[in-house]
Parts: sequence; C-alpha cells; structure tokens
Amino acid sequence: MIGYHEMRKLSPEKARELVRIVFEKNNHNISKTAKILGISRKTVRRAINGPLSDISRKPKSSPNKTPPNFEDLIVKEAKRTGFRYRRLKSFLERKYSLSFSENTIKAILRRNGISKEKRKRKKSGRHLYDYEVLTPFRELQLDTKHIYDKTSLPPHVYEHMKKHNLPKYEWNIIDCCTRARFTAYSYELNSTFGFSFIVFVILWLRAHNVRGRIRIRLDNGGEFCMGSERKLREWNDYLEMLGVELDPIPKGAKHLLGIVENSHRQDDEYFLGIHAERCRNKEEFLRKAERWQDTWNFFRPSFGIGMNGKTPFEKLSSFRVLFHSFHVLTFPVILLEELLRAAGLFTKILSDFLKSGTFVPT
Repeated sequence: MIGYHEMRKLSPEKARELVRIVFEKNNHNISKTAKILGISRKTVRRAINGPLSDISRKPKSSPNKTPPNFEDLIVKEAKRTGFRYRRLKSFLERKYSLSFSENTIKAILRRNGISKEKRKRKKSGRHLYDYEVLTPFRELQLDTKHIYDKTSLPPHVYEHMKKHNLPKYEWNIIDCCTRARFTAYSYELNSTFGFSFIVFVILWLRAHNVRGRIRIRLDNGGEFCMGSERKLREWNDYLEMLGVELDPIPKGAKHLLGIVENSHRQDDEYFLGIHAERCRNKEEFLRKAERWQDTWNFFRPSFGIGMNGKTPFEKLSSFRVLFHSFHVLTFPVILLEELLRAAGLFTKILSDFLKSGTFVPT
C-alpha cells in the first residue's frame, strides 16, 4: 500500500481520505492509525476532524503588508511601463511621491507574475574615450530621438501628445566629459534643423568662453550628412571657422554614441513618461523640458565612467580654471522652427549654403 507521505505529494485530499480509511478499519484507534501510516497522532486528528483540503497559511493580520490599492498601482505601472523593481521604485517616487523598498516591489512583481524583460546587450571591453585626460567640451555626441516611436512610452502618453500637438523630435548634444546636455525640439526632421542646432550650440559654447577645438560625433541620419562625403566636407568646411569637426560613426556602430543614446532612456523614464501627459501645448512642454534639462545639468548625479556620482555642474566645477561662467549649463531649450522663424535672414543664408555649398555673406 502506498504510504501517507507519497500520497500527499500527489494529492493532500487523497492522503487524508487514506487516513480516514485506516482509522475506520482500526476501530477509531488514533495511535494505531498513526503507527501504521508513519505519521503523528496530531496529523491523524487533523485528517479526521478537519477538512480534506489544506488550510490556508495566510496570517489573519499583516500589519506590514502593502495596502491592496498600492499593490494594484505597482502592478499597473509595471505592466504599463515595463520597468523592473529598481527603475519602478524611482518612477513611483517621482510620479506619485510614493516610496517603497526595492525588495517590496520585487516581491509584489513576483507574486503577481510580472516577468523580467530580457534584452541582449553587446559587451565591449574598451571605453569610448580616455576619460582620465578628457576635458570639458572637447568631445560631444549628437543624436536625435523620435519621441513618437510607439515603443518606449505607454500608449496613452502618445495619444495625449498627438492630441495636443506636442513636438515630435528631440535633439541632444551631450558633453562626454561632464555629461552636460543641450536640448532642442522640432516637428520636422531635416538637415536644415540639424545644421542649425549644431551652429546654435557651438555659438552658445563660444559665447561662454569655451575655447579649443571641438569634435562632434554623430550618426549618418537624414537630418545630418546622410553618409554623403560631399555634404560632410561642406559642413566641416563651414564649421572649421568655429573650430569644430564633425565625426560620423560607421554604419551599424551605434555603440559609439552610447552616452547620448543612454540619455534617451532617462528622458523616457523621468521626463516624457511622467510630464508629457501634463502638458496641453508646446509652451508648457518646452518649459518642463527646460526644467528637466536644468535638473540633469545641476542636480542629477551620473554614475557613468569618469563621473563617480557627480552632477555635470560638480564635474565642471573641478575644471574651474578653464571657465569664467557656469551659465553655459543654462542652455535655453528651444523649438527649432521658432528659432529659424525668428531669424529669417539667417534661414535664407543657411538655405543658400546647403543648396549651393557656398557661403555668400549678405
């Protein structure tokens, strides 16, 4: 005959039925039943007096348990954003001012079957720059972000942004030494905007006493040189007057723009995913974008290579001997359409240059 413990592994109900059968055949003798089945008398009493199914082990009271409404919120945001416990903890603090420990969030996600999203990552043993000798505003990275890409933000955020006609594209230049960022937005993506943004940022740096040669690493997108050697040469010829060199990355080598690419993820988590749906026009959006840029440049610590938890402002402060003003970090977040509209003469000169490849002063 199969034993009690083997039977219980298959079915707790069948195991207790077995106890009752043996108990009946042995004249209701608890001690003899326990001896035959190799179990305790307490187990026999529980089987004959209690229910066949297992009793829930859930405690009657759990004073430290997360309230159900908060647990539902954590599960909802985890499904909506795809964040795991560490990113979700920060997200909840910023959006709802709710603080939970990472272990609490991890337990709630596990209990509700929220699985971890697996991503493949390329491993590289070499750094992009020699950070020990790198000085501010010598190496910059430039990239654009299609905000409406429908993969990084919750669907309702995209719907809100479309409904209120908020900007579609984000332009970022990041200094690789300090991680300081310079941001603009636009409704269109074209090379006129690309060249204008580069010139505007460089003029801003030069106006704030940034000296020395600057190299900008960028991709070969249509908003830049599109892989055209002729166009790259024309742009570099003009930018040479400002002491700037453009350095496009090889095709398929997106990891060479890792610093600016990683910043896009931070934009999704801490700005667009939270504040975009609170904006009802482009003016509100640009104001909040400028606050986010100020937060990034002055208050947000970076743990990237060479930063050691410093903010861009703190990192720049260690090079105080090189600069006269820290207002360089207060770059105005602009809409490129408005920039060119306000400078009609500059737009005409720039268009003539991009079409003919020659610069004709007016």
